[in-house]
Amino acid sequence: MSASGGLATRGRGVPAYRRTSVLIYIFSDLLRTLDPAYFALVMATGIVAIASHLTGMPSVGRILALINCAVYLLLAGMTFLRALLFPRAMLADLVDHQRGVGFFTIVAATAILGSQSVILFGAYRLGAGLWIAASVLLLVIVYAVFAAFTVKERKPTLAEGLHSGWLVAVVAMQGVATLGAQMMQAFAVHAQEIAFVSLVLWSAGGMLYIWMISLIFYRYTFFPLKPLDLKAHYWINMGAMAISSLAGAMIVRFSAGISLLEGLVPFIKGFTLFYWATATWWFPMLIILALWRHVYKRLPFTYDPLYWGMIFPLGMYTTCTFRLAEITNLSFLKWIPKCFVFVSLTAWLLIFSAMLRSLYLSAVSARRSYVKQ
Repeated sequence: MSASGGLATRGRGVPAYRRTSVLIYIFSDLLRTLDPAYFALVMATGIVAIASHLTGMPSVGRILALINCAVYLLLAGMTFLRALLFPRAMLADLVDHQRGVGFFTIVAATAILGSQSVILFGAYRLGAGLWIAASVLLLVIVYAVFAAFTVKERKPTLAEGLHSGWLVAVVAMQGVATLGAQMMQAFAVHAQEIAFVSLVLWSAGGMLYIWMISLIFYRYTFFPLKPLDLKAHYWINMGAMAISSLAGAMIVRFSAGISLLEGLVPFIKGFTLFYWATATWWFPMLIILALWRHVYKRLPFTYDPLYWGMIFPLGMYTTCTFRLAEITNLSFLKWIPKCFVFVSLTAWLLIFSAMLRSLYLSAVSARRSYVKQ
């Protein structure tokens, strides 16, 4: 018998229904274990697309934007199916101090997708729809998550339950504020109302950061810290301030003709610079912690969805610095986004490649587990 004949025989030996069952099992396992923080992939890809567009690479930005739209639809569909098929697993994530804050990435991803649509494609109606959707999601998730954390009877210790991923709540609020600022120019009839909402979210997000970072910094400096304690989302310490700076810059950028904002422009500019300075302070510290984790402590790199929380701050710092330079006329700052955009793109490619490899290995592992049953 020829080699090709042998292969054909073996191929026919696996019934079609069996192959279909394997695929269903793999997909079901992916749904059941889907990390709510996976929407950080959309956050990261969207902001890197915007940064590429602003720094003179519109083609790169559009390619990333199209990938981002597809990923968002895929994750939204999977999240919807997970809610239908595995409601207990989803509820368990919602009330978990470690994973619950991951739901804020849905809000932030929706808002950043809206900003991406407006900046790269001029799709203001789509942006408005996504702004409304993100606002509703924020209202639901912010109180569902924090109310659950408050009333649950069994709670972890501060060291076990608190991490930098909590700051994604700040990112979500500032993402909605940023998109809202862009809606002011498109819907002038309602500019005052939109400006009020954006200003309130920007202010509340800044206050929420102060509350949370105080506890996080306390946890870093007064509790023992192991390499595994510093998951990749500790980069959100910087990202939350970067997007707060971006939100302030966008509010100032579109403040002309809006009476509510015109008198507050100096105040908003001051806090925008304050947020940018804080984000800048964090960057060297995060590099030091990364070196301590992976070089000094020799923790091997293994893909985790939380690594998208590292890409997001890089892209966001690029974008917020570009916008800060615009509203302050500090042209000497523009070398920062021109350099940082390449750091962001390189990091995005590395993590995206690691993600594809991880998904492949997970599918192979799930297939083997199914065959053994």
